[in-house]
Amino acid sequence: MSPLCESFLLPEQTNGMEPFYPLHVRVCDACHLVQLEEYVSGVEIFGGEYAYFSSYSDSWVAHAKRYAERRIEMMRLGPGSLVVEVASNDGYLLQHFVAAGVPVLGIEPAQNVAVAAVERGVPTEVAFFGTETARRLVDMGYRPDLMVANNVLAHVPDINDFVAGFAIMLAPGGQATFEFPHLMRLVDEVQYDTIYHEHYSYLSLTVVRRIMSAHGLEVVDVEELPTHGGSLRVTVGHSGVHPIQPAVIELAELEEADGYLTPAPYERFGDSVASSKRALLRYLIDARDQGLQVAAYGAPGKGNTLLNYCGIRGDLVAYAVDRNPYKHGRVTPGTHIPIFPPEHLEATRPDVILILPWNLRTEISAQLAYTAEWGARLIVPVPTTQEVVRR
Repeated sequence: MSPLCESFLLPEQTNGMEPFYPLHVRVCDACHLVQLEEYVSGVEIFGGEYAYFSSYSDSWVAHAKRYAERRIEMMRLGPGSLVVEVASNDGYLLQHFVAAGVPVLGIEPAQNVAVAAVERGVPTEVAFFGTETARRLVDMGYRPDLMVANNVLAHVPDINDFVAGFAIMLAPGGQATFEFPHLMRLVDEVQYDTIYHEHYSYLSLTVVRRIMSAHGLEVVDVEELPTHGGSLRVTVGHSGVHPIQPAVIELAELEEADGYLTPAPYERFGDSVASSKRALLRYLIDARDQGLQVAAYGAPGKGNTLLNYCGIRGDLVAYAVDRNPYKHGRVTPGTHIPIFPPEHLEATRPDVILILPWNLRTEISAQLAYTAEWGARLIVPVPTTQEVVRR
């Protein structure tokens, strides 16, 4: 049972009732989509004040900039082109196209995040994307050469309506790219904390190809990326328009060979998750028994999932710090650990710093280089608890 992982509370709200929902992932034995039941609607999660702002991760912004530069060159995008990003967040990616003189449109359901994008000079439509929004924008003259959807395909309750919107809106010879955490990496590396209510689906290449095909689209290329613990970037076009690259066939065959169309990997995963939890609790209990102070760096969605699943509260982790000012003065959902600005680490000098956004461990360990002055240990919890080697 877990609360919504981005529902940060003010201290005065902690005496009230807080909704918890089951985190019970299921695998369809017909189409092999790994999915979480829709306990909470997307409108409730994303439609109001949303706490995630992409631009607070320097490495993610740099990743977006490299993508934009490469696509501009590959597709020869210019003033006569159009790039549309779905779930464009605070303009972290489209700002790079704007800087290159390429017209853009962001589509973002969270009003507060969209405001930040507009302030960056990124025109943004506040809406949930699907067939209805796609038809409305096409009627307004939007037929993009490139559509981008980073870390959103897993977030939509009605994945068929979402993908159908791309088929409607994408220009006939255009391309769309989707980035999403790869199910194989999630299972193989015990990345259980990426399972939370905002993620309705957990995606393999095989399943994504099936979904695209059902709507007249075709995966024509795939790249394996290190982002978010291991992601895929698939390039998609209207069926029969672009040649299919060998990488697509090779990875699909690997997924089948590794058993991802059978129950076996998922059954093993459950045991591995429980083992990872026990290792983390042992470490934290031993640290506290030795009189060490433990703080957490970051309060991301994955971190809140981990804290709730493991039952980690203020008795084991004194506080968390985060770069996002929205979270300062609030507490983590469910576990009610107070959140401060990063400067609080210098003021309190904890002995152990638990890095909750472990997928950014390289970036964060560099940011925390100064904590070596007092000998702080940097720890990551996934796939099992281990100390980060400082460089």
